[in-house]
Amino acid sequence: MTEIFESTITARGITSPVLQAGPREDTTAVVFIHGNPGSSHDFRGLLKAVGPHGRAIAIDMPGFGRADKPRDFSQTPAAHARHLESALDDLGVERVHLVLHDFGGMWGLAWAAAHPDRVESVTLIDTGLLAGYTWHWLAQVWQTPIVGELMMAFTSRTAFRIGMPNAYPFKRAPKALPADFIDHMAADFDADTRSSVLRLYRACKHIPEASEMLGLALAHHNFPALVIWGGRDHFLPAKHAAEQREAFPSAKVVVLAESGHWPMIDNPVATEQEVVDFLAPMLAKVGA
Repeated sequence: MTEIFESTITARGITSPVLQAGPREDTTAVVFIHGNPGSSHDFRGLLKAVGPHGRAIAIDMPGFGRADKPRDFSQTPAAHARHLESALDDLGVERVHLVLHDFGGMWGLAWAAAHPDRVESVTLIDTGLLAGYTWHWLAQVWQTPIVGELMMAFTSRTAFRIGMPNAYPFKRAPKALPADFIDHMAADFDADTRSSVLRLYRACKHIPEASEMLGLALAHHNFPALVIWGGRDHFLPAKHAAEQREAFPSAKVVVLAESGHWPMIDNPVATEQEVVDFLAPMLAKVGA
């Protein structure tokens, strides 16, 4: 059974938990970046699946999970990209296979555009470049001053546990998320993370409009790419899955019909198989 190693790093003065599987000395690694309200914990299954094929790393990003949550961290994609750069240097990673989810897409792709020479491949899980995207209703609340603060003030752990599975009560629900997964997210969603979320959504309000330029920069490199999307993702609709080929022309696109926003959690078998089938041949070349 693949073992997951737990440690911490301090990058740019921010300490974060790190989960790793596979050979920890390799300078090429599969790097998993979560979104909101996630953490490295989201990728435990994928770490175990990828670890036998190469080095796999997941990091809690600033303001989330169990990382430090300084309230002066700007929560912009550029700030997260800089933090990721420092973390990779600290971990001795030179070449990167990115696996990105949710806001991890914005953060990771900002880093990739600045460091294309270090990118081996990109896997997008319910994320990517979202030209023309309309923010979901929760995002619009969080982006609104005072209203966002009031909602966060009433978001207790109990409210989080109830609200997460029922965010879209009038739409057909995706496959259920395990209770222990929701409990883990609820425990991490403390006052400092809630503050991070408000700053994040406000800093990124106009990101959809900037997607086209970033997409053109990335398309020039035609990185090997895999896109996995939940067909019942009500936060980021699956119609955006095929659009990722504008930035990644040769991407394989997989839509898991009954999955929601976290297909690696609600459909781990299919998600892990797609990711391993995509990454394993490239990682084998590294070890050859």
